[in-house]
Amino acid sequence: MLRIQSVQLVFLIVLAPILPSAEQHVPAADKVVTFDNSVEGETTIKIGEQQVAVYVYQDDQISRPYFAHLRAPGAPQASRKHPPTEGQDRADHPLYHPGLWMSFGDISGNDYWRLKAAVKQDRWANPPRGGTAKGSFAVVNHYLGQEDPSHVVCAEVCRITVLARPIGFLLLWDSTFSSDHEFYFGDQEEMGIGFRVATPIRVEHGKEENIPDGNGTMIDSEGRKNGDEIWGNSARWCDYSGTLDDQHVGIMLCCHPSNFRPSWFHARDYGLLLANPFGRDAFGKGEKSKVVIKPGNTLRLRYGVLVYASTKETSPDLATAYHDYVSVAGQ
Repeated sequence: MLRIQSVQLVFLIVLAPILPSAEQHVPAADKVVTFDNSVEGETTIKIGEQQVAVYVYQDDQISRPYFAHLRAPGAPQASRKHPPTEGQDRADHPLYHPGLWMSFGDISGNDYWRLKAAVKQDRWANPPRGGTAKGSFAVVNHYLGQEDPSHVVCAEVCRITVLARPIGFLLLWDSTFSSDHEFYFGDQEEMGIGFRVATPIRVEHGKEENIPDGNGTMIDSEGRKNGDEIWGNSARWCDYSGTLDDQHVGIMLCCHPSNFRPSWFHARDYGLLLANPFGRDAFGKGEKSKVVIKPGNTLRLRYGVLVYASTKETSPDLATAYHDYVSVAGQ
């Protein structure tokens, strides 16, 4: 059993048009990040005039927050369409996999991944605020009891920062969990931060009769490729990319070196990639994990996500992208 004195959860997302050099990671000073809150329960994120994501915190069908419609400015959508389009998309898990999300199949026995228990935004800690090359917001979320929704299992302070880059945008997701009573994170595959890529850039071949094979590839920091090699292994980063509308499009997931434990990747050729520091037994890496958070303590994790697009002939320097993430995220 692991008891955490002070661990926290942070997410970073990066998107931008791609250059095969360090220039792809410098701030795009001429780009303005804005937020549009005109639709109730949603915040649309733009860089310049281009929509790059929608943060949804009220949904009649999906009882937890998520980001949908992820793309680099002016590029094809890198995440799967939400909802999936019949006859064009892999249609499995249409509600569990809406785009980019963080969720947990077991917090003190409550299942938020499969939408059996709800996560509700309690309030804005800091309302959305845009600016030159940067925007941010923060929310307080309550994780409600599965059997008794009036019971708050734990609270999450989630801080989101969006940084414009020449290759797209960088989103930092910083979530800190706490409670006035003890709670725990259990051991499952379905725990952590994950995304679902656009159907054409999945790795999968020969499984969907009416949908063309995917042309994508997954690769991690250790040189492993695709689900058979990557699943259940830890790495500093993992990238999922392919060709879409004659552009190289992808999403890269980075793990911060200060996390309390390395994350194992739940990597699936059908289009799912998840970083999970809790599923030690689920991934066959040791005894069953139970991360207990005592009253007065916190849990914090940090992750980065790079969403990008370029011409077919170029691709990002993934090692440089990871170092850029660590530099921006800080200690």
